[in-house]
Amino acid sequence: MSFATDNQQEDSNLDQTTDRKPRWYAVQVASGCEKRVKANLEQRSQTLDVADRILQIEIPQTPVFKLRKDGSRQQSQEKVFPGYVLIQMIMDDQVWQVVKNTPNVINFVGSEQMRPYGRGRGHVKPVPLSPSEVERIFRQSEEQEPVVQAKVAVGDKIVVLTGPFKDFQGEVVEVSSERNKLKALLSIFGRETPVELEFNQVEKQG
Repeated sequence: MSFATDNQQEDSNLDQTTDRKPRWYAVQVASGCEKRVKANLEQRSQTLDVADRILQIEIPQTPVFKLRKDGSRQQSQEKVFPGYVLIQMIMDDQVWQVVKNTPNVINFVGSEQMRPYGRGRGHVKPVPLSPSEVERIFRQSEEQEPVVQAKVAVGDKIVVLTGPFKDFQGEVVEVSSERNKLKALLSIFGRETPVELEFNQVEKQG
């Protein structure tokens, strides 16, 4: 998804005609504040009487499994686009102001409109996402197979917990989340030997 956006936006009126067709827009938000923005915007849309124009607020997520030390898996959700919230809305000046002034909202994703005079940058005109892009984003979220998140990375020192190489120590040289496996160099008979292991067979040291 090709997001290109400024950091901040001047408080100026939205320079576009009202579009009565619901469209999806991407909004950049402060890191880690996606859920907070969603909750605040849902409340503000009711309070400020624009709920008939702010129709859906989504944080696309994909399922992941996190491995516990005992080898069991804990399923959770991971954001597809951290730092962004998708909003389906009927855009007009009032709706633009409600979204723009929601705490922790940085900017709409759109095209920068330069000032006709004076110094400084202009404001960003929101540009709706294309239907094909919206379809791809949500299809990716719905069809994505759960991925196992390893707590180790290439270069980490590990110790083997189970199997024929139990208590052997080594260094991770390859991680394959799709296969739930990693490859580590273990010292076997005085030689470093690459060995493939399951994520739940090892524990990170240090």
